[in-house]
Amino acid sequence: MSNESHRFCDEVHIDQLEVSTHIGVPEQERAVPQRLTVSISFWPFQQTRDLADNIHKAVNYSAVAEETKSFVRDQSVNLIETLADLLASHLLKMHEKRKQTTADDADHTDKQNPQNDARDQCAVS
Repeated sequence: MSNESHRFCDEVHIDQLEVSTHIGVPEQERAVPQRLTVSISFWPFQQTRDLADNIHKAVNYSAVAEETKSFVRDQSVNLIETLADLLASHLLKMHEKRKQTTADDADHTDKQNPQNDARDQCAVS
């Protein structure tokens, strides 16, 4: 997805992160952890220019990578598509919890366009 067509213009991207998980349709395929390569893109609601050079307002790449490895390691699913969906949902929930603890992120709801509220977006491939 290109940023031009996306309402969030900044993108945070982690490319080809190596993870290990139990995945596959047959039980014997899931018996041994398999190595996967994951790419993650975030489109945060808060724009880079709004960060005011404050590291606590930014997405922590290292924390996202470690959370991804930990989450994926604990999964056992049949399909890569299922894992990608679970991971994207998990990362958005984790990021939302972090945002809620940041005092500067009080209310980013767009009152005139409720469909444009402050939800970050994430893609996993």
